[in-house]
Amino acid sequence: MDFNQINESLPIQPISHAEAVKRGIDLRILRLDQTHPEISGNKWFKLKYNLLEANKAGYTQLLTFGGAYSNHIHAVAGAAQLFGFQSIGIIRGEEHRELNPTLTYAKERGMILKYVDRESYRQKTDKLFIEKLEMEFGEFYLIPEGGTNKLAIKGAAEIVDFFTEEFDYYCLPVGTGGTIAGLITGLQNQGRIIGFSALKGSFLTKEVSELMETHSTDSFINWEINNDYHFGGYAKIKPELLEFIKEMESDHGLLLDPVYTGKMLFGVIDLIKKEIIPPGTKVLAIHTGGLQGRAGFGL
Repeated sequence: MDFNQINESLPIQPISHAEAVKRGIDLRILRLDQTHPEISGNKWFKLKYNLLEANKAGYTQLLTFGGAYSNHIHAVAGAAQLFGFQSIGIIRGEEHRELNPTLTYAKERGMILKYVDRESYRQKTDKLFIEKLEMEFGEFYLIPEGGTNKLAIKGAAEIVDFFTEEFDYYCLPVGTGGTIAGLITGLQNQGRIIGFSALKGSFLTKEVSELMETHSTDSFINWEINNDYHFGGYAKIKPELLEFIKEMESDHGLLLDPVYTGKMLFGVIDLIKKEIIPPGTKVLAIHTGGLQGRAGFGL
């Protein structure tokens, strides 16, 4: 498979935010959102080895799961068309008569959309549920919701190849945990990793720990999940978050999305302000893409 369309040279942008400057903190952001115009951010790294495996095994169809505004659905639809696969998206919830921008894009890229109610959607990992999908669609390569599996973690570990130097702190948003698991593996206990949960609750620490136990024999203690900046839960927002996102665009020319990267960078600045991230340190935030999600919030 030809991956030449993927940008292999990504910028690390300095962010001269007043709170960081005041405390002598070198704050920068790795622009993974510039990986590819359609398969941007962490999604490319999580999909890369899955696409290779599907191609090697002779599959012609990819099937995955997601909500109506899912960055993952968007990325799989784009990647499938780009690399010659048919794609099937199992969408949580009722059918949308008027498609939102995410589902419009997916359909334009040839993705077959199948809507299932929330109760049925919870069965997405059950063998019988998968067998029913195979009877309906034929043979397919299954990519789990959010794209997180062993191959995704392998791909996400390669994000560290874009780090031009060492930092004291590495910060990123967390959804299913695959990207932070890859980063933990790739950094090999170097620096401190803070994952900012986009979801309400404190369960992600346990889930990431289980991912690490399943996919790595090494022990890593240099990471944590911060649960204080979810703004009410997945895809939930508050006025101060939108105001912050708009300020980052106007003051720093940096586009963020309200679901993941906006919450993460809001949290980073707040931890800097509270000096939980100590003065004089070097901090690298990771822009995991997902800018397609801005349209759903009027940005």
